[in-house]
Amino acid sequence: MTKTYTRWILGLLLASGNTLALAEWANPQLLVSPDKVEENISKPNWVVVDCRPLNEYIKGHIPGAISFGNKCDKALRDETERAFRDISRYEKILGRVGISNDTHVVFYHGNQWTLLDASVAFWILEYLGHDKVYLLDGGVDAWRKAGKRLSNKPIRKKPKVFKANVKSSRYATSEEMFQFGKGELSGIQVIDSRTKSEYDGSETHALRGGHIPNTTINVSHETTLATRKNRKTGKMEISEYLDPDVVAAKFAGLDKNKRTVTYCHTGTRASMTYLQLRLLGFKDPANYDESWRVYGSNVQFPVANEQWFDFWNAQWQMQNFESRIRELEKQLAKKK
Repeated sequence: MTKTYTRWILGLLLASGNTLALAEWANPQLLVSPDKVEENISKPNWVVVDCRPLNEYIKGHIPGAISFGNKCDKALRDETERAFRDISRYEKILGRVGISNDTHVVFYHGNQWTLLDASVAFWILEYLGHDKVYLLDGGVDAWRKAGKRLSNKPIRKKPKVFKANVKSSRYATSEEMFQFGKGELSGIQVIDSRTKSEYDGSETHALRGGHIPNTTINVSHETTLATRKNRKTGKMEISEYLDPDVVAAKFAGLDKNKRTVTYCHTGTRASMTYLQLRLLGFKDPANYDESWRVYGSNVQFPVANEQWFDFWNAQWQMQNFESRIRELEKQLAKKK
């Protein structure tokens, strides 16, 4: 039974007096359909951006779409995977590819991983104050399922002028999270978008493992995505689609009127949570861009379930790995 058919059946039940209700996006306009993209992509005030790696863009992209020359995540953040502090860099990047303050910008992805890249781009443009930014729900998969073709013709737009109008509330700082962790900041909800093992400290990617004290809820970003059956393996797998039923259920206990901050390890997974909160109608969501990589490595910041990174074990593993490499090199030398 398809999702659409299921919703139709449940809709009939609701109409007949059943109390079961379906979740709906509070801001559905943030998502666009393949038909909407096709209808507008050739207009001078629309720019569609392929957030996948450049090699995938070259193989085949939505006709008329541009590329930043790299994944959106890499193109719009520095080597530490953080937003540029120098806002003028964004003004130059966006203006160079034909995006102005009047441009409707649609980001799209190829799978669940590049959905994160598209989410980063969505959050950054909203942080810059752009009010015409959208996501193609389902990305390339939705485009092809709609019977539309791809193109391998690269697209370049005429440069325009983009001026940022930064919305600072959409960017949570380490100082804000430090105060929250110490219990000195009230009226705020915090979502940890990492895995359970990262949250409880058993998996460590910074100087310390654990989570920010007083964190409201831990919801791994993967659990908020719709699932589908793989036709080849018959197994259920995570898809690249955003489903209001799944997302609404995950954040049902939160207050949409409170400031709500998302974080993960580098702010990437948290950017998808930010997008979902916007779709659900949360009034004041923000992404903690520096996230655990910075918070967990600052020894002055309080940590719940604190676990220190095991440098001795990491060094032992590296030595063991190097020893194994030398053994393999000797074996190869003997065969020659």
